[in-house]
Amino acid sequence: MADSEWSELLKKSWRSASDLANFTLTEGERAFFAQGGEEDRLQFLVNPYYASLAEDTPEDPIRRQFIPLVDEYTIGECELTDPLGETSFSPVPRLIHRYRDRVLLLVTDSCAMYCRHCFRRSFAGHEGSTVSPQEMKQVAAYLAEHREVNEILLSGGDPLTCNDAKLEAILKTIREVRPHMAIRLATRIPVVLPQRITPRLVEILQKNGPLWVVTQFNHRRELTAKSEEAAARLIDRGIPVLNQSVLLRGVNDSVPALEELFQALVRLRIKPYYLFQGDLAAGTSHLRVPLEKGREIMKELRTRISGLALPVYAVDMPGGGGKIPLTEDYAVGEDEKNYYFRNIEGEEYAYPRES
Repeated sequence: MADSEWSELLKKSWRSASDLANFTLTEGERAFFAQGGEEDRLQFLVNPYYASLAEDTPEDPIRRQFIPLVDEYTIGECELTDPLGETSFSPVPRLIHRYRDRVLLLVTDSCAMYCRHCFRRSFAGHEGSTVSPQEMKQVAAYLAEHREVNEILLSGGDPLTCNDAKLEAILKTIREVRPHMAIRLATRIPVVLPQRITPRLVEILQKNGPLWVVTQFNHRRELTAKSEEAAARLIDRGIPVLNQSVLLRGVNDSVPALEELFQALVRLRIKPYYLFQGDLAAGTSHLRVPLEKGREIMKELRTRISGLALPVYAVDMPGGGGKIPLTEDYAVGEDEKNYYFRNIEGEEYAYPRES
């Protein structure tokens, strides 16, 4: 895999309706582009690799993730520009400190594809805004002072759209002040542009451990030969890969779709980590699945797949409330002698208070 292959694919990215000549656009898709793509809406961008995975049908789960609909111009009453309330937790530019022991760094606003369910759509897509050396100095000073922070999440945008030199400089700055801090790198690159996972990139990531890669496969068809090779390159060099899927209407909102995806990920040594309820990002209601349906799907999945393949179903509460696991409660009661639980088959069992 040539190091330049991924950057050439990015240069050939599709940005307008005219680039979708091989697709028969629906009325709703054409209407999005007719609106002119207002500045406060997430722009359209997809690279040729990911676009090649889609079929020319409106119901295609790959297509629904990158071709926008006019529905994005409809903002629901509960939808927010900053659905997770991140701006209120930013002590220095680009750094978000929501949880006591970890911080998040917005490395760049660029991506290899703009996902239509993006919850940072007010930040992503301006292209060219990457954390500066001066901003990294502020981040480093904050990390040096706040020793309670044990983990940093690199996100954006997608950090792996940065070139090797830029990414290495960012990691070096972190390592100079916190040599042993755990780094989580959140990226869709193994899914949407696996050509970016070059031997040189893997070498950079490996030498800056402890480092985890957290990616986002949402459908089994995203697991191609190229994406599997990209994941294996990371894992074979000792870099763990976790997956955070988003529950999306018309993409993966069924038991068979998620069962197939999660089991395939485990076979590839990728741990299904989270399944997220769709955030209340402005213009994404057409992709959100009712929470109750999500809970029913997870309830059925528990009877079909192992704990290794089963992610945590969670919702990130609006306004900065943080992640809440939407776990099933199996406790049914207690008395002086026992606690009582119901298993996944609906049978009740007792566990003694003192054992």
